[in-house]
Amino acid sequence: MTDRLLRNVIVLTVALLCLQGCSGLGASRSAEPPNIVVIMVDDMGWADLRCYGNTVVDTPVLDRFAKQGMFFTDAYAASPVCSPTRAAMMTGMSPARIGLTNHAAGHPPGFVPKGKALAEAPMVYNLALSYTTIAERLLDAGYTTAHIGKWHLSSTRHSTDKSIKQEQLYPEHQGFEVNIGGSSSGGPPSFFSPYKNPRLADGPEGEYLPARLADEAIAYIKQEHGKPFFISWWPYSVHWPMQAPEELIDKYRKRMPDAPENLVIYQAMIEGFDREMGRFFDALDESGLADDTLVIFTSDNGSLYSNAPLRSVKGHLYEGGIRVPMMVRWPGVIEAGSVSAVPVISTDVVPTIMAAAGLPAIDDHPVDGVSLLPLLKQTESLERDAVYFHYPNYAFHKNNRLGSAVRQGDYKLIKWYDDGSAELYNLVNDIGETKDLAEQKPALARYLESKLDNWLKQNNAKFPAVLLPAP
Repeated sequence: MTDRLLRNVIVLTVALLCLQGCSGLGASRSAEPPNIVVIMVDDMGWADLRCYGNTVVDTPVLDRFAKQGMFFTDAYAASPVCSPTRAAMMTGMSPARIGLTNHAAGHPPGFVPKGKALAEAPMVYNLALSYTTIAERLLDAGYTTAHIGKWHLSSTRHSTDKSIKQEQLYPEHQGFEVNIGGSSSGGPPSFFSPYKNPRLADGPEGEYLPARLADEAIAYIKQEHGKPFFISWWPYSVHWPMQAPEELIDKYRKRMPDAPENLVIYQAMIEGFDREMGRFFDALDESGLADDTLVIFTSDNGSLYSNAPLRSVKGHLYEGGIRVPMMVRWPGVIEAGSVSAVPVISTDVVPTIMAAAGLPAIDDHPVDGVSLLPLLKQTESLERDAVYFHYPNYAFHKNNRLGSAVRQGDYKLIKWYDDGSAELYNLVNDIGETKDLAEQKPALARYLESKLDNWLKQNNAKFPAVLLPAP
C-alpha cells in the first residue's frame, strides 16, 4: 500500500466512523464563556491511537472522543521535543521567538557532541515570568485555573542568573491558582507511588500516576467554582520510564509476543492513559458540564518509538518527530464527526482559547499562532499559508541533525545547518518522506527556503555555530 493510499484510508475511515451515529451541531450555546480543558499528553506519536491507525492498541475512550468534535489529520507540535512545545502552548509564541528551543535543562551552552561539526544554538532554559501565559490571561478574565501534571519549563541548571530558583518558575507563579505535579522534571521518577514529586503528595504505595492525576482533575471539576475553569492537564504519560499496570502489560505481551519489552509496555501505557481519560470524561458528563466545556487534546512531540508510516521519531524534524494527534470537542460549536486536513500547530492553542473565551489580543504580546475557531466552526479558512519549525539543538540522544522546516500546502522543506542542504517532500503523495524533490523542483525549494529564512529573521532565531571541519 502506498503512503498516499494509506493516509487516505486512515482519514476516510476515521471520517466515516465519526459520521456514523453523530448528529450535527446541538442546541445553541449560551453567551457564557466555556470551561476549558487542554490535555497535552507526553511523547505520544501521531500513529499511536487506534483512531490514527494503530491496530494493536485499544483506545476506546479517545477513539470515541475523536467522533465527538473535530479530528485533525495534519496537526503539529511546535517542536520535536517537549519544553519548546510547552512554552508555545503557554504563550502562543514560537520556540524560536522565545529562545527556548530544546528540552530543559538540555545541554550546557555551546554543546557539541563528539564528531559533530556544529555547536548547538544558544538558548534560554526556562519560561521567564515576564511572559504573559494563557493562564494569566484567563485568571484576569475571571477563570479559575489549575495545572495538573508535567510542567518542565522551570530549569535553572544552566542559567546565568543564580538569584532565580526553579521553584519560582513553577505553574503557581505563572497564572495557575492550583499546581498539582508541575515541577522542573521532564519525566516522573516513577509512574507508581511514591512519586518523589515536589508538587504531588505521595498516594498509597503502588498508586498509578495517570489514575491519581485523573482523580485530581475530577475533583477539580466537581468543586463549586462559581465561574468558568481552565485546566491545563499535561499528563506524564506516555513518557519514560516504561511502566504500566501489570495486567495491561500481560495483555500486550500476549498480543505482541515478538515485540521488544519496552514497546509492549508502551502500548500498555497508552491504554492505561486512555482508561483514565474515560473516568474524567464520565465525570464531566455526570457533572452536567460537558456541553459547556471546550476540550483540546494533543501531544507535545512525536513518539520515541516507531511512528510508521511517518519517518523518524522524537527529536527529529521529519514528520515522526513533529506530527501529532489532535482532537477538539465543544458541543454546540464544533460539529461532531468533522475532520480537518488543514495543518495546525501548538502555537494555535493560545489564540484559539482566547477567542473562545472572548478575550482581546495584547498589543505588546506577539502571538505566532492563529485562532482555530473559524476552522472548528467551519465558517471560513485560516488566514495562514504555512507553519514553521526551528530546532537548532541536539536532542538527548544527540544524533539528530540541526535544522529548520516549513510546511506550505502539500509541501514541506527541511533546511539543514550542518551542510546547508535542503530537502523537499510532497506530504500528500509521500507521507513517509522517502522521495526528496529538491532537485526536481528547485524553484519551489528556493521559494520555501526564502519563506523560512524570512520567518526565522522575524522571530530573531538563534543558529548553530560551526566549530569543526565538516566530516
